[in-house]
Amino acid sequence: MAGSSRLNRRTALGGLALLPVWGCSQPAPPPDTPAIEADLAAGETHGLVDLVTLDPAFKLDIRYATANNFTGRILYPQPRAFLRREAAHALLGALGELKAAGFGLLIFDGYRPFRITRLMWDVTPRSKRNYVANPKDGSRHNRGCAVDLSLYVLATGKPVPMPSDFDDFSARAHHDFMQAPAEAIANRTLLRDTMQAHGFYAMGNEWWHYDFKDWKQFPLLDVAFGDL
Repeated sequence: MAGSSRLNRRTALGGLALLPVWGCSQPAPPPDTPAIEADLAAGETHGLVDLVTLDPAFKLDIRYATANNFTGRILYPQPRAFLRREAAHALLGALGELKAAGFGLLIFDGYRPFRITRLMWDVTPRSKRNYVANPKDGSRHNRGCAVDLSLYVLATGKPVPMPSDFDDFSARAHHDFMQAPAEAIANRTLLRDTMQAHGFYAMGNEWWHYDFKDWKQFPLLDVAFGDL
């Protein structure tokens, strides 16, 4: 990303080694982050839905299946996006409303295995950990109830301008950042209003992140993509 004032996650982490992690052993939790493996429903896979099977207007840009993400590592073996069935169908409702206005949903991430949340925490500097989920409690992504996404134009397939890139570690990612171009702010607002109308809550410091309203009803999961 251009400009010295814009610090993305890759820059913040100082260029980690480009190593795939999906085949590696799980890293140990840091001392101040107790393990919660006993709470993981690792065998439960039936409640997750592959978004692209619901509507082709769900377009995937799964950065964690590439090295183009804040860790600089390949975290997922496949570019796929899953959500709990209830969350997926709520998101389908949001997509329907956006399609009527000429937009589709560009998906960056959905369900995330717990082991990946723990690795993200391990490699993130303490000063930037307000941008990543603490494995002490698990992530709503681990429950299949959080989605990272943006808008794209159906007619062209091109992403719309937003105030920052996905996984930006700066104030540009915040919903209250108003120094972006008017078009970018309007797009951010359209996404937020539509998602909230369909049962998702925005995260204040990440314009792309939305939590499904009933996330507390679902357990944490650590099911690898290869087992889905």
